[in-house]
Amino acid sequence: MSDLRWIDVLSDSTGETAERVVRAAMLQFPHSGAQLRVHTRVRTPDQARPLLERAAQDGAVVVFTVVSPELREFIYVSSKELRVEALDLIGSLIGKLSTFLDRQPINLPSGMMPLSEEYFRRIEAVEFTVKSDDGKEPRNFKKADIVLVGVSRTSKTPLSTILAQRGLRVANLPLVLGIATPPELEEAPQSRIVGLTIELDKLVEIRKARLKQLGMPVDASYGLRDQVKEELDYAREIFRAHPEWPVIDVTGRAIEETAVIILESLKAHGDAQRARLASLV
Repeated sequence: MSDLRWIDVLSDSTGETAERVVRAAMLQFPHSGAQLRVHTRVRTPDQARPLLERAAQDGAVVVFTVVSPELREFIYVSSKELRVEALDLIGSLIGKLSTFLDRQPINLPSGMMPLSEEYFRRIEAVEFTVKSDDGKEPRNFKKADIVLVGVSRTSKTPLSTILAQRGLRVANLPLVLGIATPPELEEAPQSRIVGLTIELDKLVEIRKARLKQLGMPVDASYGLRDQVKEELDYAREIFRAHPEWPVIDVTGRAIEETAVIILESLKAHGDAQRARLASLV
């Protein structure tokens, strides 16, 4: 048996769902030393069996998301035979939803589903967001579902990305000390603009780490406390001039948590656009 503690994730598609659930649960066990092995496109008993045998050899736990009832049963029986602890993340949910909806599941892995209107909407949103990153296309502010504004290192780009993956067209704009915001920002629907802020000391820490990562002097003005404070003060002035913008403090928050807070803040405006956002939270 291996000295490492392994968690084997088996999926009939990309494995993203199971991996995210496992990683979220593992946050409750910091420094556990457990390692994930993600096995994707596992769709037959011949593919699953050697993975289960390896899990048994390594004393691993198996977490799986498989929609085929036959393959789920095979994994369940084989894990019992091999004395492997196995957790089915999706099977019981599919069963309960089938009863609740009084419909039979189609039992197709997500990667084999027909391409839907929702899929193409998300692709378009991601493309829009990439083009609108870092204030590159101010004319897109009017077209965006959400516009994020904040000083450098307030998570504008990763937040834009995660929101775009939910089908939202997102633009973002860095607030730079001494540089006025473009007129296109004032022309955009103000209810769709969100300010991002962060605690001073945390931002200094993040920027110094970034400078070090880039091989630049950590005493560059970008990471100096006085400079960072001026930038944050400048951003606050802009936020005060626009009381209709919700302002979110990203300090110590996971990107996913901040994204949900942004959507909840915008939903509070109650217009048709927010109604669509509401369905995504």
